[in-house]
Amino acid sequence: MSVWETVRRIALSFPEVEESASGRVAYSVRGKGFAWEARERDGGGLAVRVEREEKQLILDSGSDAYFTSPHYAGFPAVQIHVERIGEAELRERIEDAWLIQAPKRLASAYLAERGL
Repeated sequence: MSVWETVRRIALSFPEVEESASGRVAYSVRGKGFAWEARERDGGGLAVRVEREEKQLILDSGSDAYFTSPHYAGFPAVQIHVERIGEAELRERIEDAWLIQAPKRLASAYLAERGL
């Protein structure tokens, strides 16, 4: 399975996710994007939403999987070299992005189902 197939499987595992592929694949929940294929001119990789205050912490984590480009300066997202990240960490990053963008009731119901 390719890394992009893994991204797709993980992203679509969350409630009410829609996939669009108008040139580049993107995932949204109730119209709000949470993960998408970044443009090559912006460095490529998978871009995911993050909490604004966590962006720099993620980038400073020491992992070579995370990066950003000038296009995302000031925007709450990081880019991920998907071939450099383990599946469990990738799932955590995508789940966090989904939770950020999902409506509060939907996110609360999802967490409650998992006992979180």
